[in-house]
Amino acid sequence: MRIRSMAWIAGLLALGQAAWAATEMSVQIKSGQIRSTPSYLGQVLATVEYGARVEVLQQRGDWMEVQAAGAPKGWMHSSALTKKKVVLASGSEDVRTGTSGEELALAGKGFNKEVEAEFKQQNPSVDFKWVDWMEKTRFTIDDLTAFLKAGGVKSAEGGAQ
Repeated sequence: MRIRSMAWIAGLLALGQAAWAATEMSVQIKSGQIRSTPSYLGQVLATVEYGARVEVLQQRGDWMEVQAAGAPKGWMHSSALTKKKVVLASGSEDVRTGTSGEELALAGKGFNKEVEAEFKQQNPSVDFKWVDWMEKTRFTIDDLTAFLKAGGVKSAEGGAQ
């Protein structure tokens, strides 16, 4: 009897730990997609906007199963989420303004207009026509999904395409 009681209590504690393991995160990209499977090929079930809070239910590799208010449960890539609370209201202490030194250093390493102009001057025979075309070209999720289907690309999880 005593062993059963202890096992029951241990089970309740484990269940309680699992419940506390769920954490809230914020969407850190302009528009995040909740998918049916943990894959970019999974069907898009819902879209959540920048700053939306989601509850993380579990993690599978770089994918997190999430539940957002008013949206079905599904999967988001971890790169779309942050543990920081994103608040869009002006004057809130959660809003961070300005740029850190680390962010400035990273931005400074980029390929900006001045670097491009210098490169073009030093390499006049390089044709940037296709690079310029790629920078201007935009594809919708539907375009990308159709491209993947046409190429026979399948999700490792086997989810609906």
